[in-house]
Amino acid sequence: MELPGLAAASSRADAAIRAAAAAVVLAVAGIAAYISYWHAYAVVRQYGESGLTAVLEPGTIDGLVYASSMVILHAARHRLPVPQLARWMLALGIAASLAVNVAQGWSHGLVGAAAAAWPAVALVGSYELLAWMIRTAAGGGPDHAPAPDHAVPQPDQPGARPTARCLPSARDGGRARTGSTRAARRHGTGR
Repeated sequence: MELPGLAAASSRADAAIRAAAAAVVLAVAGIAAYISYWHAYAVVRQYGESGLTAVLEPGTIDGLVYASSMVILHAARHRLPVPQLARWMLALGIAASLAVNVAQGWSHGLVGAAAAAWPAVALVGSYELLAWMIRTAAGGGPDHAPAPDHAVPQPDQPGARPTARCLPSARDGGRARTGSTRAARRHGTGR
């Protein structure tokens, strides 16, 4: 049996640890993103891009890592399968980020390439640590119970077709009905 005061102190300590870790992770991610951006910018400029394209293109590299990580986080929090595209785009974004950072430092030899690659590693690591903290946070958020309609095939899922079992009806205000709901209505146990 845990004492109420001890549980509250433990909860406050956990919250303080999460807040401190999140602050450090965000600071590292910000620093790493800044350095990684300018490394990518230098490489993009060196290989012929200029103007607005040279300014924007580096953002697409680490932005792809961030976007893919957020899709994976969303899937984890809602207990959905992670889309393969998100996994592939995350891997591609990491590879591209490493490539442009290594290319920036390559003229300084192996040590220069490794030092230039570090911001990409720190940035991806920071994203993933923060995502892990969010995925594993205690509480009653969406990550603790799947939505009630996850078992119902959705028309936008590959290979799924709408069927009479999951089509909305005008009688129920457009909400989808399942066979068990119709059976309950027939037997007088439903609404």
